[in-house]
Amino acid sequence: MKRIYTVMEYVPLFVGMLMLLSSCEHKGLCFDHDPHAPKSEVRIEAQYEKEWQYTYEGSTNWKNYPTWQESFGMEYDALGPGMPDGLRVQVYNADGSDDIINIVPEGDVVYMRPGEHSLLFYNNDTEYIVFDEMQSFASAKATTRTRTRSSYLGNSHMEKASENTVNQPDMLYGSYMDSYVAERSTETDVIPVTMHPLVFTYLIRYEFSHGVEYVSLARGALAGMAQSVWLNSGQTSGDAATVLYDCTVEDFGTQALVRSFGIPDFPNGHYGTRAVRKYGLNLEVRLKNGKIKSFDFDVTNQVAAQPQGGVIVVRGIEISDEEGTEGGSGFDVDVEDWGNYEDIELPL
Repeated sequence: MKRIYTVMEYVPLFVGMLMLLSSCEHKGLCFDHDPHAPKSEVRIEAQYEKEWQYTYEGSTNWKNYPTWQESFGMEYDALGPGMPDGLRVQVYNADGSDDIINIVPEGDVVYMRPGEHSLLFYNNDTEYIVFDEMQSFASAKATTRTRTRSSYLGNSHMEKASENTVNQPDMLYGSYMDSYVAERSTETDVIPVTMHPLVFTYLIRYEFSHGVEYVSLARGALAGMAQSVWLNSGQTSGDAATVLYDCTVEDFGTQALVRSFGIPDFPNGHYGTRAVRKYGLNLEVRLKNGKIKSFDFDVTNQVAAQPQGGVIVVRGIEISDEEGTEGGSGFDVDVEDWGNYEDIELPL
């Protein structure tokens, strides 16, 4: 007797096939699906160096700064980055191909083809980071997305008239292994990986000598910072960019926590000679009467001494009573009241 197959009988088989096909991001990594294929089972064990800045000769050791809490109103460790949501392993094979594996941040078992590989590790949960030229471990780098601000026309203290203006990069960790030889074995090899920060934080304080009570909104720009970083070495590119950000209004003035790749063309000693460059800081405030004021500062000495995160302080900012009360409207503005001065994020 001929059997008639219904659609419902095929559903479990169809679902099972879909699960099999989708279980690996890259077909070349699915060795377990073919018992005759060679494989090398490797366990990645990742640890994270949760530093938000590194101290260098000539700069203040903020980690051991005796009055940190009293000076800045927060714990030093509160600025440190947390654990990412995921870890990406990029495997560069001897034949020029590469495979991508996404695993949990602490690490997991992965499968590689037997032979020599170069391994690149970085967190895969970023929003504003743009990964570029990833086809080669020698050229792989991270940059960030463009952000424009119509009211920002550059910093008067900078030698270059204008730079690309960009978003703050997300927190990024990285590590690199130049050579790993995978061998077929009945035992699982273990690779310990230390993930180093590739993005750092600057605590920026704008201290007012008068008139902070007239300020409703504030935002800033840090000019001269690295535009990108190479993932295989942690060295930043020579191209500079201006990082745009928003500030909070405090009793002493305004403040921001700003993430950056650090200064341009700087080697990451944890993963020289420093080029002579200039660094500029801008503050733009909107007063409660609707007036907008802008201030430029030369912070070359502070940033040069702190190439990878730190504290930048500018003092003596003043809003006169005449400026603060001019117009007499006295209304409070909110973020939407920046109007035509809103920042615009642009895709690369």
